[in-house]
Amino acid sequence: MPSKDALDIAIQKELDLVLVSPNANPPVCKIMNYGKYKFEQAKREKEAKKKQKTYEVKELRVTPNTEEHDFNFKLKNARKFLEGGSKVKVTVRFRGRELNYVKQGEDILNRFIEELSDIAVPEKKPLLEGKNMFIIFSISNK
Repeated sequence: MPSKDALDIAIQKELDLVLVSPNANPPVCKIMNYGKYKFEQAKREKEAKKKQKTYEVKELRVTPNTEEHDFNFKLKNARKFLEGGSKVKVTVRFRGRELNYVKQGEDILNRFIEELSDIAVPEKKPLLEGKNMFIIFSISNK
């Protein structure tokens, strides 16, 4: 129907004429209470946001020459964080000349991968970025 007629009907019913699909040929309009429509839309978005799962990323820092006891302590914390529903980022920091021992840092991260393989999966392989090498673990869906 012509837009003039639709506008007259909307005014008679004390509602709004809302353009739903402007790119269609001819354009599609709808007669509705626009304020109520916006309120319902905001309510739906709020409800969807409540159901959305957010992850907290916990970071553990180690060095290439981390001792056995320290490694086990960090591993225990990583397990606790993963079981709590967080993601875990394990970072190996290279200070000064330690950058010559990138292989040791990679070995530590690979050891984390082995030890946590029963409850977590790495999102990607160890990545060297500047003076830090890191890996992010997320809980596995087993």
